[in-house]
Amino acid sequence: MVAVILGVQELQKVINMIIGIGIDIIEIIRIQKSIERFGDHFINKIFTKTEIEYCKSKPLASQHYAVRFAAKEAVYKAFSNALLPKLTWTDIEVVTGINGNPEIAILHPDPGFKGFAVQISLSHSENYAVCSAIVMKITA
Repeated sequence: MVAVILGVQELQKVINMIIGIGIDIIEIIRIQKSIERFGDHFINKIFTKTEIEYCKSKPLASQHYAVRFAAKEAVYKAFSNALLPKLTWTDIEVVTGINGNPEIAILHPDPGFKGFAVQISLSHSENYAVCSAIVMKITA
């Protein structure tokens, strides 16, 4: 293992790149009950077509919906300090990256969002789903 030691100037560049962090945890049963109570109205309000297709393809769909819900909340919180238009539920999409890891696609039409990168980490257990998100400014 190689340790990377950053000098003060390099560390300051990294710190200046981070715009915000967010975290969210949710009980999976809350999402399951919302789906049971409100059905497609709830699902279509919160999730994109791609997310819905993915979740419906899984045996425990409510876990996958819940972790995506947590991701949207965490990303929204991470962007809360950016001077950009507010995001809606379907402006934030959890997609599967090339390497199989979850990634975030920002679907908002404002070109200001193109200058940011989002890193997420998702996890779920039998009862809870959680996501942490970091929003970074892309610098040339």
